Amino acid sequence: MALAFDIIPYVLRFKFEARTSRGSLRQHKTWFLKVWDEENPERCGYGECAPFEGLSPDDRPDFGQILQDQAAEWQGQPAPADLEAIAAMSAQVPANLPAIRFGLETALRDWYYGGCRKIFDTPFYNDHKSIDINGLVWMGSKEEMLDRLEMKIVAGFDGVKIKIGSLDFADELEVIRHARELLGNSELCIRVDANGAYDFERAREVMRQLRRHNVHSIEQPIKPRQYQLMRQLCEEELVPVALDEELIGVTDYAGKKELLTTIRPQYIVLKPTLLGGFVATNEWIDLAKEMGIGWWITSALESNIGLNAICQFTSQFPLKMHQGLGTGELYENNIPSPLKITNGCIHLDKTRHWYIKMAEHQPV
Repeated sequence: MALAFDIIPYVLRFKFEARTSRGSLRQHKTWFLKVWDEENPERCGYGECAPFEGLSPDDRPDFGQILQDQAAEWQGQPAPADLEAIAAMSAQVPANLPAIRFGLETALRDWYYGGCRKIFDTPFYNDHKSIDINGLVWMGSKEEMLDRLEMKIVAGFDGVKIKIGSLDFADELEVIRHARELLGNSELCIRVDANGAYDFERAREVMRQLRRHNVHSIEQPIKPRQYQLMRQLCEEELVPVALDEELIGVTDYAGKKELLTTIRPQYIVLKPTLLGGFVATNEWIDLAKEMGIGWWITSALESNIGLNAICQFTSQFPLKMHQGLGTGELYENNIPSPLKITNGCIHLDKTRHWYIKMAEHQPV
């Protein structure tokens, strides 16, 4: 059995201007990777290669050509016989192309399980078991953020993540205060995400004020690669720190261990598209468990194809916290799928179906 591949470019359009401290997004370009066995072309697996603009190691103008070149190398290779062979084939993709590793690993696993969008053999897929997720409150004016916050709470979320670092901090605090007024300290988990917006002293001051509002954690308060300063913020325990961008680009086991040993964060945030797929993400999880560091998994603006894979991967673990898997609702032209969010949980709705052909007919 020989493998064949096709690449389908696709542009996801946001329903609104998605703002972070790094800038604004109106669209997100992705590439779907289709794989099949030449002897049985009806059995197709799909993966997604979606570098995050301005953040992914493989965010570069020639990404599409690099993906085409990689696919040409895979063309005609023997179909992997088991999951170990899939992991080995994915590991041949250079570590500085994490989105391609993730897409290939996902597509091959989908094909392996029969081409029915099953990526992992878990209750999430088999029994439609749900995963608790946090609602994401994007940056905007204070009024916009307050409206978005209330919409999340009305929709049944008991955990929210609020993007901070672009408004006047007094306005951002007002959003957090309002959340506490709506549901109190014990009923709502509030996380904030700074995306490295602050210098060290400003981060300390922000964290002092956040502490008064029982904030669960702050993601990436300062820019990455400032290990000693980040360690100091973690040691002071003003607010628990979650590393996010800090992990990106650290691909070897020794480097991962050194980073976590040096900084000793309270949490790490894991994005498989940016970290190089499921094997690489598992390595971070194993190290975190060994060191007593908490973690959760987050999607990184993938379409429903990538999000489905990340949800299934996440559902393997005994989960004790909200996961960051709610980004599928951001787009007006997402791929129709069984993924559904109800009362702050994501699950597969067996009354809904996939329609990936939509992507194959969109002009790019």
